Amino acid sequence: MRTKESGAQWLLLLAVFVIATCGLIYELVAGTLASYLLGDSVTQFSTIIGVYLFSMGIGSFLSRYFNEELLRWFIRIELLVGLVGGFSAAILFIAFPMAAGFRIILYGLVTITGIFVGLEIPLLMRILQHRVEFKDLVSRVFTFDYIGALLASLVFPLLLVPHLGLIRTALFFGILNIAVGWYLAHRFSAELRKPAALKSAAILALLLEVVAFVMADKIMAYSETITYNDNVVYATSSSYQRIVLTRNKRELRLFLNGNLQFSSADEYRYHEALVHPAMTSVKDPQKVLVLGGGDGLAVREILKYPSVKSITLVDLDKEMTKLFREQPMLTNLNAHALTNSKVKVHNADAFIWLRDNKEKFDAIIIDFPDPSNFSIGKLYSTSFYKLVQQAISEHGAIVIQSTSPFVAPKSFWCIDQTLKSVGFHTKPYHNYVPSFGEWGYVLATPQPVLAAASAFPDGLRFLNANTVEQLFIFPQDMLVQQPLEVNKLNNQALVHYFEEEWSKYTD
Repeated sequence: MRTKESGAQWLLLLAVFVIATCGLIYELVAGTLASYLLGDSVTQFSTIIGVYLFSMGIGSFLSRYFNEELLRWFIRIELLVGLVGGFSAAILFIAFPMAAGFRIILYGLVTITGIFVGLEIPLLMRILQHRVEFKDLVSRVFTFDYIGALLASLVFPLLLVPHLGLIRTALFFGILNIAVGWYLAHRFSAELRKPAALKSAAILALLLEVVAFVMADKIMAYSETITYNDNVVYATSSSYQRIVLTRNKRELRLFLNGNLQFSSADEYRYHEALVHPAMTSVKDPQKVLVLGGGDGLAVREILKYPSVKSITLVDLDKEMTKLFREQPMLTNLNAHALTNSKVKVHNADAFIWLRDNKEKFDAIIIDFPDPSNFSIGKLYSTSFYKLVQQAISEHGAIVIQSTSPFVAPKSFWCIDQTLKSVGFHTKPYHNYVPSFGEWGYVLATPQPVLAAASAFPDGLRFLNANTVEQLFIFPQDMLVQQPLEVNKLNNQALVHYFEEEWSKYTD
């Protein structure tokens, strides 16, 4: 009898472990998905965690009103958590392009999940209070709770997102929740009223989630079909972002986390403007460093210089560089740049890579995404530019893509100001890219910046001696008169400027 009772205790404690693991996974899925779709990962994760924990507090408070059939209520809630949490990612991906009040749906799902999870632990402690001594009960419940949370935090970024994706991850743990609910209903049938109804509900919910798990790719494809105007020809999730390629009769487009990165119809205007002013500012450049630019399009432009002997590309996402090294549509676009014998690819964090780097380069091309969040904003900071300073040769040149000086002039000139603050001489410029509008760059050198170059490689489609002079002329509506803060790691002023300015165009 004691052995049987002990087995029941450990089974219920195992349920605590599952609850903690699944609950944190649902929270991480919501935070990751929100950062994919809404940007600004720090804000999204912070608000998601806050709402989730607050909702758990509400659930814990409400548990006091459950006085009868605690085990039955616990199993019901376990099934509901599995359904709501399991289908949460699928619902959010489909709702994003269709619902005007997406944030209401997002935080509604987080709130409901949090309340249910908050109900579970107090109910389970009350179920166990007559089976386990109080001091042992508390220590065991919270031990299993924290171990489950640790497991979730480790497997989510390392295994689940890269291999299952967000929809299947949520569904997998929904299935786990429901399976635990079914097993508890089966194991404690003698203590439950109408256990058959609970087991039937669990089986039905389980079947729904298994079917959704199998069809997860079709669910994702449907959500992307209604998100993008053109046909989706390729889509994958890496550890860092959602990569989507669309195609129509005119162009191929790349989207990262829903944000357009380039259109094949006009990307040459962007990449020629990004690369050639810096490359022609250096006499016979031989060693070139590219930070970001995993699509290989900047590398394609650099390879037009016969003097170049080696190109080092540092991009965080190996899925990006692999895609642009192997996918025929994309290798045709970048002229097989990433498989050129002169090119060496490092999949690493540029900040860390530069910190460990000992080489000097004649030109550095920096093609990072816009500073829409703090994790990217650090790559536009004084700390980062000091590392860049150590990597550039005395007579070398650097160029940084610097967002739109028309839409976000404070952001643009903040980057220029930040570069100056660490000792660079700068020469800002801009050009028009139809897919994006006016776009900005900053040319920076250790020595005073030379006049605009005129000797460009043959075969360029946009830049020539006449057009390059116009790039360095700014109209009045792209200038900022007020003093601007320098972007430092401890203030991330640039991210605040960027959010303030771009929000007027995206809300």
